[in-house]
Amino acid sequence: MKALVTGATGFVGAAVTRKLLAGGYEVRTMLRANSDRRNLANLDVELSVADLQDPASLVKAVRGTQLLFHVAADYRLWVPDQKAMYETNVEGTRRLMRAAMDAGVERIVYTSSVATLGIPANKQPGREETPTSIDNMVGPYKRSKFMAEEVVRHLANTEQCPVVIVNPSTPMGPGDVKPTPSGRIILDAVNGRIPAFVNTGLNIVHVDDVADGHLLALEKGRIGEHYILGSEDMSLEALLGQVAGLVGRRPPRVRIPHQLAMAVAHASEAWSGVSGREPQVTLDAVRMARKIMYFSSDKAKRELDYTPRSGQTAIAAAVAWFRDWDRAHAS
Repeated sequence: MKALVTGATGFVGAAVTRKLLAGGYEVRTMLRANSDRRNLANLDVELSVADLQDPASLVKAVRGTQLLFHVAADYRLWVPDQKAMYETNVEGTRRLMRAAMDAGVERIVYTSSVATLGIPANKQPGREETPTSIDNMVGPYKRSKFMAEEVVRHLANTEQCPVVIVNPSTPMGPGDVKPTPSGRIILDAVNGRIPAFVNTGLNIVHVDDVADGHLLALEKGRIGEHYILGSEDMSLEALLGQVAGLVGRRPPRVRIPHQLAMAVAHASEAWSGVSGREPQVTLDAVRMARKIMYFSSDKAKRELDYTPRSGQTAIAAAVAWFRDWDRAHAS
Protein backbone atom coordinates (compact mmCIF):
# COMPACT_ATOMS: atom_id res chain seq x y z
CA MET A 1 0.00 0.00 0.00
CA LYS A 2 1.10 3.56 -0.65
CA ALA A 3 1.09 6.10 2.17
CA LEU A 4 1.30 9.86 1.85
CA VAL A 5 3.19 11.56 4.69
CA THR A 6 2.91 15.31 5.10
CA GLY A 7 5.63 17.05 7.06
CA ALA A 8 8.04 14.25 6.24
CA THR A 9 11.02 16.60 6.25
CA GLY A 10 10.28 17.48 9.87
CA PHE A 11 11.17 15.79 13.13
CA VAL A 12 8.14 13.53 13.71
CA GLY A 13 7.24 13.19 10.04
CA ALA A 14 10.67 11.85 9.16
CA ALA A 15 10.47 9.30 11.96
CA VAL A 16 7.05 8.16 10.71
CA THR A 17 8.45 7.91 7.17
CA ARG A 18 11.34 5.72 8.33
CA LYS A 19 8.96 3.41 10.22
CA LEU A 20 6.69 3.06 7.20
CA LEU A 21 9.60 2.16 4.94
CA ALA A 22 10.83 -0.38 7.48
CA GLY A 23 7.32 -1.87 7.49
CA GLY A 24 7.34 -2.38 3.74
CA TYR A 25 5.02 0.46 2.74
CA GLU A 26 5.51 2.60 -0.35
CA VAL A 27 5.85 6.21 0.76
CA ARG A 28 5.08 9.45 -0.99
CA THR A 29 6.21 12.51 0.94
CA MET A 30 4.52 15.86 0.63
CA LEU A 31 6.82 18.84 1.00
CA ARG A 32 7.05 22.47 0.03
CA ALA A 33 9.41 23.55 -2.72
CA ASN A 34 11.79 25.24 -0.28
CA SER A 35 11.74 22.54 2.42
CA ASP A 36 14.95 21.41 4.11
CA ARG A 37 15.31 17.84 2.79
CA ARG A 38 18.12 16.59 5.02
CA ASN A 39 15.79 14.21 6.90
CA LEU A 40 14.88 12.50 3.63
CA ALA A 41 18.47 11.90 2.49
CA ASN A 42 19.01 8.29 1.37
CA LEU A 43 15.35 7.36 1.92
CA ASP A 44 13.56 5.57 -0.93
CA VAL A 45 10.53 7.86 -1.12
CA GLU A 46 8.54 9.62 -3.81
CA LEU A 47 8.52 13.41 -3.53
CA SER A 48 5.37 15.44 -4.11
CA VAL A 49 5.78 19.21 -3.95
CA ALA A 50 2.58 20.69 -2.51
CA ASP A 51 1.34 23.28 -0.05
CA LEU A 52 -1.49 23.13 2.47
CA GLN A 53 -2.64 26.52 1.20
CA ASP A 54 -2.91 25.26 -2.41
CA PRO A 55 -5.95 22.93 -2.82
CA ALA A 56 -5.00 21.79 -6.32
CA SER A 57 -1.59 20.61 -5.13
CA LEU A 58 -3.24 18.58 -2.35
CA VAL A 59 -5.51 16.81 -4.83
CA LYS A 60 -2.43 15.79 -6.79
CA ALA A 61 -0.53 14.71 -3.66
CA VAL A 62 -3.22 12.31 -2.40
CA ARG A 63 -4.04 10.81 -5.80
CA GLY A 64 -3.20 7.10 -5.93
CA THR A 65 -2.56 6.69 -2.21
CA GLN A 66 -4.49 4.48 0.19
CA LEU A 67 -3.14 5.86 3.47
CA LEU A 68 -2.48 9.36 4.79
CA PHE A 69 -0.38 10.50 7.73
CA HIS A 70 -0.99 14.22 8.19
CA VAL A 71 1.97 15.20 10.37
CA ALA A 72 2.74 18.65 8.95
CA ALA A 73 2.06 21.69 11.12
CA ASP A 74 3.41 25.14 11.78
CA TYR A 75 4.97 24.48 15.20
CA ARG A 76 6.33 27.72 16.60
CA LEU A 77 5.73 29.47 19.89
CA TRP A 78 6.31 32.91 18.37
CA VAL A 79 5.04 34.07 15.00
CA PRO A 80 5.03 37.56 13.50
CA ASP A 81 1.96 36.63 11.40
CA GLN A 82 -0.63 34.58 13.30
CA LYS A 83 -2.99 34.40 10.30
CA ALA A 84 -0.50 32.26 8.39
CA MET A 85 -0.37 29.74 11.25
CA TYR A 86 -4.16 29.39 11.35
CA GLU A 87 -4.26 29.10 7.56
CA THR A 88 -1.77 26.23 7.63
CA ASN A 89 -2.83 24.35 10.75
CA VAL A 90 -6.61 24.74 10.55
CA GLU A 91 -7.68 25.46 6.98
CA GLY A 92 -4.82 23.45 5.50
CA THR A 93 -5.91 20.44 7.54
CA ARG A 94 -9.51 20.91 6.40
CA ARG A 95 -8.43 21.08 2.74
CA LEU A 96 -6.25 17.99 3.03
CA MET A 97 -8.94 15.91 4.77
CA ARG A 98 -11.42 16.85 2.05
CA ALA A 99 -8.94 15.99 -0.70
CA ALA A 100 -8.21 12.62 0.92
CA MET A 101 -11.90 11.78 1.32
CA ASP A 102 -12.61 12.72 -2.29
CA ALA A 103 -9.69 10.54 -3.43
CA GLY A 104 -11.00 7.53 -1.51
CA VAL A 105 -8.09 7.28 0.94
CA GLU A 106 -8.87 4.29 3.14
CA ARG A 107 -7.27 5.30 6.43
CA ILE A 108 -5.91 8.55 7.87
CA VAL A 109 -3.80 9.26 10.94
CA TYR A 110 -3.86 12.90 12.01
CA THR A 111 -1.05 14.18 14.23
CA SER A 112 -2.45 16.54 16.82
CA SER A 113 -0.67 17.37 20.10
CA VAL A 114 -1.15 17.14 23.85
CA ALA A 115 -1.25 20.94 23.59
CA THR A 116 -4.95 20.53 22.70
CA LEU A 117 -5.80 18.54 25.83
CA GLY A 118 -6.95 19.49 29.28
CA ILE A 119 -4.65 19.51 32.31
CA PRO A 120 -6.20 18.65 35.70
CA ALA A 121 -5.90 21.32 38.38
CA ASN A 122 -4.73 18.73 40.94
CA LYS A 123 -1.45 18.05 39.05
CA GLN A 124 -2.63 14.59 38.00
CA PRO A 125 -1.76 13.63 34.42
CA GLY A 126 -4.07 14.77 31.65
CA ARG A 127 -5.99 12.18 29.67
CA GLU A 128 -7.88 12.14 26.40
CA GLU A 129 -11.14 12.81 28.23
CA THR A 130 -9.87 15.58 30.52
CA PRO A 131 -12.25 18.49 29.84
CA THR A 132 -10.96 21.68 28.24
CA SER A 133 -11.96 24.37 25.77
CA ILE A 134 -10.36 26.76 23.33
CA ASP A 135 -10.44 29.41 26.08
CA ASN A 136 -7.76 27.38 27.89
CA MET A 137 -5.45 27.32 24.87
CA VAL A 138 -2.40 29.58 25.25
CA GLY A 139 -1.16 31.26 22.08
CA PRO A 140 -1.84 30.79 18.36
CA TYR A 141 -0.08 27.41 18.11
CA LYS A 142 -2.23 25.72 20.76
CA ARG A 143 -5.40 27.44 19.57
CA SER A 144 -4.78 26.50 15.94
CA LYS A 145 -4.07 22.85 16.81
CA PHE A 146 -7.18 22.72 19.00
CA MET A 147 -9.28 24.09 16.13
CA ALA A 148 -7.70 21.69 13.63
CA GLU A 149 -8.44 18.70 15.85
CA GLU A 150 -12.05 19.87 16.11
CA VAL A 151 -12.22 19.99 12.30
CA VAL A 152 -10.89 16.44 12.03
CA ARG A 153 -13.19 15.07 14.72
CA HIS A 154 -16.22 16.75 13.12
CA LEU A 155 -15.43 15.18 9.74
CA ALA A 156 -15.06 11.76 11.38
CA ASN A 157 -18.36 12.07 13.22
CA THR A 158 -20.49 13.62 10.49
CA GLU A 159 -18.97 12.57 7.17
CA GLN A 160 -17.34 9.21 7.96
CA CYS A 161 -13.82 10.52 7.44
CA PRO A 162 -11.68 7.42 8.23
CA VAL A 163 -9.34 9.24 10.60
CA VAL A 164 -7.65 8.37 13.89
CA ILE A 165 -6.09 11.18 15.94
CA VAL A 166 -2.83 10.88 17.86
CA ASN A 167 -1.59 13.40 20.44
CA PRO A 168 2.19 13.19 20.91
CA SER A 169 3.59 14.74 24.08
CA THR A 170 7.17 16.10 23.85
CA PRO A 171 9.16 14.06 21.32
CA MET A 172 12.93 13.94 21.64
CA GLY A 173 15.63 12.00 19.83
CA PRO A 174 17.48 11.99 16.51
CA GLY A 175 16.62 14.10 13.48
CA ASP A 176 15.46 17.38 15.07
CA VAL A 177 17.19 19.46 12.41
CA LYS A 178 15.13 22.64 12.82
CA PRO A 179 15.17 22.24 15.91
CA THR A 180 11.70 22.19 17.48
CA PRO A 181 11.08 24.34 20.59
CA SER A 182 11.63 21.31 22.83
CA GLY A 183 14.73 20.35 20.87
CA ARG A 184 16.03 23.88 21.39
CA ILE A 185 15.86 23.28 25.15
CA ILE A 186 18.08 20.21 24.79
CA LEU A 187 20.50 21.94 22.43
CA ASP A 188 20.81 24.99 24.68
CA ALA A 189 21.28 22.78 27.74
CA VAL A 190 23.98 20.77 25.96
CA ASN A 191 25.83 24.02 25.23
CA GLY A 192 25.37 25.44 28.73
CA ARG A 193 23.02 28.22 27.65
CA ILE A 194 20.31 27.60 30.28
CA PRO A 195 21.55 29.09 33.57
CA ALA A 196 18.15 28.93 35.33
CA PHE A 197 14.73 27.34 35.05
CA VAL A 198 11.10 27.78 36.00
CA ASN A 199 9.04 25.31 37.98
CA THR A 200 7.26 23.28 35.31
CA GLY A 201 7.03 19.75 34.01
CA LEU A 202 6.41 17.94 30.77
CA ASN A 203 5.98 14.45 29.37
CA ILE A 204 8.99 13.17 27.42
CA VAL A 205 8.83 10.51 24.69
CA HIS A 206 11.29 9.12 22.16
CA VAL A 207 10.44 10.30 18.65
CA ASP A 208 10.70 6.75 17.30
CA ASP A 209 8.10 5.61 19.84
CA VAL A 210 5.81 8.37 18.59
CA ALA A 211 6.34 7.01 15.08
CA ASP A 212 5.52 3.49 16.28
CA GLY A 213 2.35 4.91 17.83
CA HIS A 214 1.32 6.35 14.46
CA LEU A 215 1.54 2.94 12.81
CA LEU A 216 -0.28 1.29 15.71
CA ALA A 217 -3.04 3.89 15.38
CA LEU A 218 -3.25 3.07 11.68
CA GLU A 219 -3.62 -0.64 12.41
CA LYS A 220 -5.62 -0.70 15.65
CA GLY A 221 -7.04 2.76 16.37
CA ARG A 222 -10.76 3.42 16.40
CA ILE A 223 -12.08 5.91 13.87
CA GLY A 224 -12.72 9.30 15.44
CA GLU A 225 -10.81 8.44 18.65
CA HIS A 226 -7.64 10.10 19.84
CA TYR A 227 -4.66 8.61 21.66
CA ILE A 228 -1.93 10.26 23.72
CA LEU A 229 1.54 9.12 22.60
CA GLY A 230 3.83 9.94 25.49
CA SER A 231 6.04 8.22 28.03
CA GLU A 232 7.58 9.75 31.16
CA ASP A 233 6.52 12.76 33.20
CA MET A 234 9.52 14.82 34.25
CA SER A 235 10.16 18.22 35.79
CA LEU A 236 12.19 20.69 33.77
CA GLU A 237 14.72 20.71 36.58
CA ALA A 238 15.16 16.93 36.30
CA LEU A 239 15.44 17.11 32.51
CA LEU A 240 18.16 19.76 32.66
CA GLY A 241 19.92 17.78 35.35
CA GLN A 242 20.03 14.69 33.18
CA VAL A 243 21.39 16.63 30.21
CA ALA A 244 24.05 18.19 32.42
CA GLY A 245 25.11 14.78 33.68
CA LEU A 246 25.38 13.42 30.14
CA VAL A 247 27.61 16.25 28.92
CA GLY A 248 29.66 16.76 32.09
CA ARG A 249 28.26 20.15 33.11
CA ARG A 250 26.89 21.39 36.37
CA PRO A 251 23.09 21.52 36.25
CA PRO A 252 21.41 24.89 36.72
CA ARG A 253 20.41 25.46 40.35
CA VAL A 254 18.57 28.77 40.10
CA ARG A 255 14.79 28.52 39.97
CA ILE A 256 13.29 31.78 38.78
CA PRO A 257 9.69 32.86 39.45
CA HIS A 258 7.30 33.00 36.53
CA GLN A 259 6.90 36.75 36.97
CA LEU A 260 10.60 37.26 36.29
CA ALA A 261 10.48 34.86 33.35
CA MET A 262 7.59 36.89 31.92
CA ALA A 263 9.64 40.08 32.20
CA VAL A 264 12.51 38.42 30.36
CA ALA A 265 10.11 37.19 27.65
CA HIS A 266 8.64 40.67 27.21
CA ALA A 267 12.13 42.07 26.72
CA SER A 268 13.09 39.24 24.36
CA GLU A 269 10.02 39.72 22.16
CA ALA A 270 10.49 43.49 22.16
CA TRP A 271 14.03 43.02 20.87
CA SER A 272 12.71 40.65 18.20
CA GLY A 273 10.47 43.44 16.96
CA VAL A 274 13.61 45.49 16.37
CA SER A 275 15.99 42.81 15.17
CA GLY A 276 13.56 40.62 13.24
CA ARG A 277 15.04 37.54 14.90
CA GLU A 278 13.06 34.92 16.79
CA PRO A 279 13.07 35.66 20.55
CA GLN A 280 15.15 33.44 22.80
CA VAL A 281 12.33 33.37 25.37
CA THR A 282 8.69 33.74 24.30
CA LEU A 283 5.68 34.91 26.26
CA ASP A 284 3.63 31.89 25.19
CA ALA A 285 6.35 29.48 26.34
CA VAL A 286 6.40 31.09 29.79
CA ARG A 287 2.60 31.10 29.98
CA MET A 288 2.54 27.40 29.10
CA ALA A 289 5.16 26.70 31.75
CA ARG A 290 2.75 27.86 34.44
CA LYS A 291 1.03 24.49 34.04
CA ILE A 292 2.56 21.11 34.84
CA MET A 293 2.07 19.34 31.53
CA TYR A 294 1.94 15.70 32.60
CA PHE A 295 -0.05 13.17 30.58
CA SER A 296 -1.07 9.51 30.66
CA SER A 297 -0.68 7.17 27.68
CA ASP A 298 -2.74 4.40 29.30
CA LYS A 299 -5.39 4.45 26.57
CA ALA A 300 -2.82 3.98 23.81
CA LYS A 301 -1.12 1.22 25.78
CA ARG A 302 -4.44 -0.52 26.36
CA GLU A 303 -6.01 -0.17 22.91
CA LEU A 304 -3.00 0.03 20.60
CA ASP A 305 -0.41 -2.08 22.47
CA TYR A 306 1.77 1.02 22.58
CA THR A 307 4.98 0.33 24.55
CA PRO A 308 7.25 3.40 24.74
CA ARG A 309 10.72 3.36 26.24
CA SER A 310 11.64 5.69 29.09
CA GLY A 311 11.83 9.45 28.78
CA GLN A 312 15.41 9.27 30.03
CA THR A 313 16.28 7.13 27.01
CA ALA A 314 14.73 9.76 24.74
CA ILE A 315 16.75 12.55 26.35
CA ALA A 316 19.98 10.58 26.04
CA ALA A 317 19.27 9.93 22.35
CA ALA A 318 18.57 13.63 21.76
CA VAL A 319 21.76 14.70 23.54
CA ALA A 320 23.87 12.25 21.53
CA TRP A 321 22.30 13.40 18.26
CA PHE A 322 22.68 17.11 18.99
CA ARG A 323 26.33 16.67 20.01
CA ASP A 324 27.04 14.90 16.72
CA TRP A 325 24.99 17.54 14.86
CA ASP A 326 26.97 20.35 16.52
CA ARG A 327 30.28 18.73 15.61
CA ALA A 328 29.18 18.24 12.00
CA HIS A 329 28.17 21.89 11.68
CA ALA A 330 31.36 23.08 13.33
CA SER A 331 33.59 21.20 10.90
